[in-house]
Amino acid sequence: MKINLRFFASVRELVGTAQEVLEVAEPVRTVGEVRSLLIARGGSWASALAPGRALRMAHQQIMCDADTPVFDGDEVAFFPPVTGG
Repeated sequence: MKINLRFFASVRELVGTAQEVLEVAEPVRTVGEVRSLLIARGGSWASALAPGRALRMAHQQIMCDADTPVFDGDEVAFFPPVTGG
């Protein structure tokens, strides 16, 4: 399963990349599970995506919550509540 990831603003700065293709052997069912997989990397990933951190998520370019289902080839994005131009 492949999920296209996008990171914006301070999240991008913390994780050091604007985008990535996440390939997982086991299916990931929700946006929250994607976030948990990334947090498990530790270090700046855990800090940037920590459960208590104010963070917005989008699935297929639409704002979503952690329970939103994901499928192979989908896009998931993470960003702070307010981003500047």
